[in-house]
Amino acid sequence: MARLGLLLWDLILSFLWAWSGALVRVTVQSFIRLGRSIEGEALKVVLSVLCMYFFAMLGLFSRGGSYNPLAVLSSAFSGSFDGFLFTAFGRIPAQIVGSVVGVRSIREFLPEIGYGSRLKVKIHHGALTEGFLTFMTIMISLGLKKKDPGSFFLKTWILAIAKLSLHILGSDLTGGIMNPASAFGWAYARGDHITLEHLFVYWLAPIQATVLAVWAFKLFWGSKESKQKHTEEQKVKAD
Repeated sequence: MARLGLLLWDLILSFLWAWSGALVRVTVQSFIRLGRSIEGEALKVVLSVLCMYFFAMLGLFSRGGSYNPLAVLSSAFSGSFDGFLFTAFGRIPAQIVGSVVGVRSIREFLPEIGYGSRLKVKIHHGALTEGFLTFMTIMISLGLKKKDPGSFFLKTWILAIAKLSLHILGSDLTGGIMNPASAFGWAYARGDHITLEHLFVYWLAPIQATVLAVWAFKLFWGSKESKQKHTEEQKVKAD
């Protein structure tokens, strides 16, 4: 029953995540009419940070609900095989469905939004970009979980600023999406969701980067903990 609830939350959060981006854009460009001015971009950043706090609180309330396949995969790679299968064949499909339904409803009620971000560079360049952005995001996320600054708000603030910075870095190349389910939702609306370009740049590269980030973090942190443990043992023997 708990797993069914988690699937439902994943679907709902993915739906809401699709709408959050659209609403931020409409608020800045259509309601307040700031367009692409410096003030408009600054307001987008503020609203985006507030959205991330909102979704972080929903994640706590739902006990693990997520809108991003990469976030749940990074945890699944460190868990049991049963948990990995549940993530791969349950949670990720739920997130995809939520994104697709969210984008379709956006296209119906806010057609002026367009069709989302597109790849603006060659496939290999786009794959490297999304892979690098994903790698950095996962490393920062895992580091915050391990270090645990002790404050939900501080941890969310650090992750939000990091994600926004990386998004801006890749926005003119791939859209800086770092979310395969979200990318799929918009690609499905355009009809290019099964192209090599989409699969390679927005699925394969980010997933590979997630695997690499989890492995690198374990290698680095495991080595660090091993050294600390060895040092403590040496101190105990000396005493």
